[in-house]
Amino acid sequence: MRGGGSGVARGRISPDGCGGGQTLAVTSPFGRLCLVVNPRAGGRGAEGSLRRIVRVLGDHGLDHDVELTAAPGDATRIARRRLEEGCRFLVAVGGDGTVHEVVNGMLDEGGRPVAADAVLGVVAAGSGCDYIRTFGLPSRPARAVARLVGEAVARVDVARIGYADATGRPAARHFANIAEVGLGASTAARANRLPRLLGQGRYLVAFWAVLPSYRPGSARIEVDGTAAYEGRAVNVVVANGRYFGGGMHISPRSQPSDGVLEVLVFTGRKTDSFTMLAKVYRGRHVPHRGIVELRGGRIRVEAERPLDVEADGEVLGAGDVTIEVLPSVLTLKV
Repeated sequence: MRGGGSGVARGRISPDGCGGGQTLAVTSPFGRLCLVVNPRAGGRGAEGSLRRIVRVLGDHGLDHDVELTAAPGDATRIARRRLEEGCRFLVAVGGDGTVHEVVNGMLDEGGRPVAADAVLGVVAAGSGCDYIRTFGLPSRPARAVARLVGEAVARVDVARIGYADATGRPAARHFANIAEVGLGASTAARANRLPRLLGQGRYLVAFWAVLPSYRPGSARIEVDGTAAYEGRAVNVVVANGRYFGGGMHISPRSQPSDGVLEVLVFTGRKTDSFTMLAKVYRGRHVPHRGIVELRGGRIRVEAERPLDVEADGEVLGAGDVTIEVLPSVLTLKV
């Protein structure tokens, strides 16, 4: 489905872009916006958000189309098609999964931009979006739309992950935020089976459901071709961004434009995941005796038995993974 509006209007925009103040004519320097919307995000909460988003876009005079997804993978296919049609301003409207799919549509199989001058915008809707927290972007749709005005952008890194899919075949894709091997991925798999109406609380509910029966394994981790860790691994976090799981400040040292990935290996007891939970939300869990911190541009994780793998909340499969940073490969509207 496609919709939207056109024409240049006048909106009342204050210096912070949130309404009020002097009346200015506004248009996007990147051309017509294409909103790629997941209407099922947050138990269809994105549908209500979309009405507000379109209204604010009209107030700001931003030309736009609306593309609605109907199935997994649609956002990737839509993003690729719109870039091939000449659109250069794609806006992911939904949660981290929507951002994940749009990013994969903006990069080809080799990790190169499909269109070097394309810009990614993000408007959290429905279930929320952890990716935008790293950049201090608003979580409220109306305020997020206001940030689409103007020319402020940032070059950002993306990571490419090679893994084995559910059939055991080699596969690869890109992620913008965070990947996990182990407990976190098993939690994400359980969360994806819970009702969307739980919103961001799905992750915590899933965590408590998975933790009692989860069995940690042993892992060997290479960083930039050098053995960096071998031993017990409850969870391995490979982070480009800082937040995940509905606001957990899991990787406070991450800078998604520095050309490296931060790695946190949780080596302690399973119960550490519970006892340090409050600190994780505040980003005060590191340094910790039960966390090995590593960083580099290419990460290889090999486990003694297949551990679940997820990226940006999307469960990919299980087994060994190779993750490589792609420096400054995308332009993000900030």
